[in-house]
Amino acid sequence: MARWSPLALVVALLAAVGLYGSTAAVAAAPLTVAQAIATQNGSSATVRGYVVGQPTATTTVVRSGYPNDYALALADSASTTSTSSMVYVQIPSSFRAAWGMRTNPSLLGKQIDVTGSLSAYFSHAGLTSATAFAFAGTTPPTSGTTTPPPSDCLAYYAAACGKSGAALKSALNGIIRSQTKLTYAQVWEALKVTDQDPNNSANVILLYSGTSRSKTDNGGDQNDWNREHVWPQSHGDFGTSAGIGTDLHHLRPEDVTVNGVRGNLDFDNGGTQTHPEAPGNVFDSDSWEPRNAVKGDVARMLFYMAVRYESGDQLNLELNNSTSNSSQPYMGKLSVLKQWNLQDPPDAFEQRRNQVIFDSYQRNRNPFIDNHKWADLIWP
Repeated sequence: MARWSPLALVVALLAAVGLYGSTAAVAAAPLTVAQAIATQNGSSATVRGYVVGQPTATTTVVRSGYPNDYALALADSASTTSTSSMVYVQIPSSFRAAWGMRTNPSLLGKQIDVTGSLSAYFSHAGLTSATAFAFAGTTPPTSGTTTPPPSDCLAYYAAACGKSGAALKSALNGIIRSQTKLTYAQVWEALKVTDQDPNNSANVILLYSGTSRSKTDNGGDQNDWNREHVWPQSHGDFGTSAGIGTDLHHLRPEDVTVNGVRGNLDFDNGGTQTHPEAPGNVFDSDSWEPRNAVKGDVARMLFYMAVRYESGDQLNLELNNSTSNSSQPYMGKLSVLKQWNLQDPPDAFEQRRNQVIFDSYQRNRNPFIDNHKWADLIWP
């Protein structure tokens, strides 16, 4: 009787059930960097390699002092220094917070998988239009993914991995509290970029009204737009002080009169009045209910503020279930905000806004836009 090797036996068994050689049986192995360099034909592939720095020119890769989050270099060995043995990876904006070198210098030396197009970048063997990133040996990247998965273990959020409750809140605070602070005057110009109308670059989108208005119509006159504090300044009496009073993660453009009517109301469902310039919003004496399209946006801005500003900061902001918080550093109604967060998950406008604030202004993120499910882990 012929003797079968273990490998031959496995192959025979797979063939017997019709799986050998099928994609259902074995997923294609990632390419090595050497294979990627030799296959620059525009095809889509997953490449596995060690992060060896950031390319800044065709023959230059830096290993410290990273200028931005736009690219990284991979090699088959973590000790590689020759650029001819590297593939340059272009990092799309939606992945920069988690995989960019300036934000995540600890990636140096890590082995990762990247899925993208085998095309030249910096006039060098490259991987462009990346659709997925993952640490090698963890969840394989999925082709077609356009944003990083909402994982608490991505590089930017590594310290929050596996946590919940007060521990998660504390970990996220430690991550996002490092930020560049703007002056209140700088907020005017920043909002023209963060809230730009995707269909008209000369305009901004107003938060509650939902209308598009010229960027130049900002000020204090009727029909102007001004700076709406979603967490009202009076809830803690922080005014416009740099940091808490100028934090772009809770400042949005809004019509002057609509902003004035919303005032410092807490948020809750229901109301008896509407504003002619803000259809879909209702309010009463103690609360404001925004239009459906931004209910989640409002909730996530308040979640951010309650996590970012803790004891030891300018104020300790907290969420509660009251709509009568007056001048106390509290906002409600938490139970309703949690409902809105699930009802209206982050959309492309909100995700772009988060990225622009990170890339161009504050260098910190709203974690509840990256993973909106964290709210229920902190406030069960």
